[in-house]
Amino acid sequence: MAIIQVNDLVKTYQVGETETRALDGVSLTIEPGEFTALVGPSGSGKTTLLQMIGCLDKPDRGAVLINGQDVTKLSANRRADLRSQQIGFVFQFFALVPVLSAYENVELPLLLTGVGGKERKERVMHLLDAVGLADRADNRPDQMSGGQQQRVAVARALASRPAIILADEPTANLDTANGEQIMGIMQRLNQETGTAFVFATHDPRVMSFVRRIVTLRDGQVVDDVNAEAAIAEITPLTPEAEEIILTSS
Repeated sequence: MAIIQVNDLVKTYQVGETETRALDGVSLTIEPGEFTALVGPSGSGKTTLLQMIGCLDKPDRGAVLINGQDVTKLSANRRADLRSQQIGFVFQFFALVPVLSAYENVELPLLLTGVGGKERKERVMHLLDAVGLADRADNRPDQMSGGQQQRVAVARALASRPAIILADEPTANLDTANGEQIMGIMQRLNQETGTAFVFATHDPRVMSFVRRIVTLRDGQVVDDVNAEAAIAEITPLTPEAEEIILTSS
C-alpha cells in the first residue's frame, strides 16, 4: 500500500481581490521508504502540496490518503494526532525551542505523546548519536551552528518514529558543506529506518541525493522521473552544483 496518495488536489487562496490557484488537480503516490524531492519555481505549489500531505491545511477539492486513510475527512484534533504519530517535519529555519537544550528539543515530541522516561532517554541519545551530536546534548540552539541546529531538527523529526518525514527547503540556510552533511545524514537514516522522506526544494544539493524528482509548475505535476535523468535536464547548473552531483553519485 502507498504510504501517501494524493488524488486530484485543488487549493485556491484569496488575497483581497486576487485569486491564486496553488494546486490545480495534483495527483501523486509515494511508496514506503521513498526519498523524493518536489521541485519547481517559486509559486509552483510544492510547499502547498507538502502542507496538504502534512495535514497542516485542507484542499478545496480532492483527497490525501496517509496509509490508506483519507485525512481530509478527519477533524482538526484527529489530524493533529495523526501528525504526531506518523509525520515528522524539518523546516528551513530549524524551528527549535530556543530555551531548550538539544536533548530537550528531541525529547519534546516524546513527552507530548507520553513515551516513558527510560525509552525517551534511549531514543533521544540514539538519535543525537545518529546525527553526530551526542556530545552536544546539553547545548541550547544559540550555542550551536546552523548545521548543528538542523541536525537536531532532523533527530527531533525522527523521535516519534514516523512513517513520513516532510522537509521544506532543509538546506536553504546552510552552506555547501553543511547542506551536503545534512542530506547525507537524512539519506543514511532513510536507508536505516525505512522512513519515507519528501522534500520541497529548488536546491541542486538536495536533488543530487534523492532517488525521485517530481516537478511542479503552476500548481500541476509536469514531470515525475528518476533523479539521475531529472538532474541531467536541470539547466543551467553551476560548476559547484555539478561537482556536488558527481561526488555524491
